[in-house]
Amino acid sequence: MQLIAMHGWAGDARGWGPFQAAWERRGWHGQCGDRGYGPRPPQTVAWLDSAGPRVVIAHSFGPHLLPSHVLKQADAVVLLASFGRFVPEGRSGRQLRHALAAMVDQLRGPDAEIMLQAFLERAAAPQSTSLLPPGIPTEPLGQRGRQRLGEDLERLANTAGLPDGFPADARVLIVEGGEDQIVVPEARQLLRSALPAADTLVLAGVGHCLLSPALEPLVCGWIEGLA
Repeated sequence: MQLIAMHGWAGDARGWGPFQAAWERRGWHGQCGDRGYGPRPPQTVAWLDSAGPRVVIAHSFGPHLLPSHVLKQADAVVLLASFGRFVPEGRSGRQLRHALAAMVDQLRGPDAEIMLQAFLERAAAPQSTSLLPPGIPTEPLGQRGRQRLGEDLERLANTAGLPDGFPADARVLIVEGGEDQIVVPEARQLLRSALPAADTLVLAGVGHCLLSPALEPLVCGWIEGLA
């Protein structure tokens, strides 16, 4: 079993700690990509060989951050609080696009860390940010990190559907947070419509970060069923 994991916007590879421990117990080979928003350097990922199953597990914007050739070769994809198109059409979409543009502007000024902390509070809600693993807001944000965060926000705003290279024949698991305050309901429905054969789980009472002890065993159990 090969696994490639990718965090979402404002995350890093450290967020996969509980999953990595579960993979090691099962003898699975896992790699975690890192965009390099914080002091950690960017980390690229690649499949070791053609052996499988090859599973991508990605949170939020993560599928869009993976190289298309890596995503294309996956036999299965786990989408955690993710989306194809992030900004829907209509009034709610215009409001969301305006909010994203304001976040890009804040990344250029002195309030970048404050904005990131506010984002993480919404992403974790209704749970506390104290349950989050260590991440980039706990460390000084450098110019390179600001630039990458801003570039990726603009990419996120312009998503129009499933990312390039999404494997047409892959098994797919969609996991949603029932109280997600980041991915709007319209975007969640668009993802379901784009992947009608996907298995779907909704974790009640948790938000975008899916801070639930049930997450890891549910996802690993689904992956075990691929073998």
